[in-house]
Amino acid sequence: MAEKVLMLALSPTMEAGVITKWHKKVGEKVSEGDLLCDVETDKAVMSYEASQGGYLLGMVCEEGEGAAVGATIALMGVEGEDVSALLSEAKAEKASGAGGKTGPSGSDGSPSTVVDAPAETSASKEPMASSSEADTLPPGGRKRSSPLARTLASRNGLEVDRIPGSGPGGRVVKRDVEQAMAQSSAGTPAGTGMISPAPGAAGLVTGTTARGTATASGTVVTPLSGTSMPAPSGTDEVIPLSGKRRIIAKRLAESMYTAPHYYLKKTVRMDALIVARKALAAKGEKRSFNAFLIKFVAEALRRHPQVNASWQGDSILRFGHADVGLAVAQPDGLITPVVRDCWHKGIRQIDGELAVLIGKAQQGTLRPEEYSDATFTISNLGSFGIEEFTAIINPPGSAILAVGEIARVQRIDENDKPEVISAMTLTLSCDHRVIDGAVGAAFLKDLVDMMEDPIRVLL
Repeated sequence: MAEKVLMLALSPTMEAGVITKWHKKVGEKVSEGDLLCDVETDKAVMSYEASQGGYLLGMVCEEGEGAAVGATIALMGVEGEDVSALLSEAKAEKASGAGGKTGPSGSDGSPSTVVDAPAETSASKEPMASSSEADTLPPGGRKRSSPLARTLASRNGLEVDRIPGSGPGGRVVKRDVEQAMAQSSAGTPAGTGMISPAPGAAGLVTGTTARGTATASGTVVTPLSGTSMPAPSGTDEVIPLSGKRRIIAKRLAESMYTAPHYYLKKTVRMDALIVARKALAAKGEKRSFNAFLIKFVAEALRRHPQVNASWQGDSILRFGHADVGLAVAQPDGLITPVVRDCWHKGIRQIDGELAVLIGKAQQGTLRPEEYSDATFTISNLGSFGIEEFTAIINPPGSAILAVGEIARVQRIDENDKPEVISAMTLTLSCDHRVIDGAVGAAFLKDLVDMMEDPIRVLL
């Protein structure tokens, strides 16, 4: 008898997913462990592996369509089995929004299901829009497009309004964006209806990054170079929330309003660390500033285990390892790659792992275990010239470090003589339920001492 293939929670915070690609066709044999499809979650594109063998008898969700966790996405069973009635029933459930874990719209405004409707289907099932129809914008100046198409266009620096749509009524769907990408990379002449990368989108296309990290919300980010905000159009625009943006808003709001934050600030002299980095670079050991920062934080956590802890409601969990998170900007939100077990890794190893994680984050291929459950998080807006700021704690950790820019400043030394130094401001946000003021202050003092005199890390 045919069995339903359900949308699984492929990330800890996933509530719904979008099928970006099917790797099996209807009628094809599937073995346990085979790659069935790719699913875009709130964090990344994940691989969905078959948990049992059989034949793929029908698809409830086509490529580009979404489904809530627990909803039926396909049917599997014995070769040649008639599943027309079951398939119709499953599609009817999907159309009505039933069958998933997400219930009726709640107070946070989240929908009962996340479905890309009207659905993108195969080319044989969709009428092709004429060129004139596709190039004409509807009233209000925004062309109809699927969420997946908008996300794909944004990631590749394309303006979705200028891409001819082949979906119903000229709607832009995933294959239209892929065709635009192919023609753009092939140098298609102007006037064909395809769009070149949007102004300021070079960083999205090339995947290059700027030094440092940043985020407006306080979670650390590595910004994409060359990106810029589009010029105002003069028309109000409603931006639908992506699953990722919804989760970011939910988690940070919960953190801000449930954890009693307090803030500690201290300026660190950076001259010794700058000299150390330059000395390593001269020997061919060029390491990122973030790798040094992660290592110093880990050593400070070793000396102050009360900071490396989590509020559990009726207890406090003190972690036996230092997993430090450094968030990376994506076109549609933030993600926080985590370098695990930093106590037992040197700066060289941390830097190598961090580079790989950032690359995966930009490609949307991080696995859940690579971005979940940081015991401590770093937020760095220094590359934007921000002098100092406060950050929101990233659960399950109980503290987050906000890092400002390195600037040349004048001060009076201990001999009352003026001097010019390189200085940076650190602001530590702490959860007062877990970390008392004196504990947080001692942690920050030791961290600054190590950064001003790196040899302390060896002591």
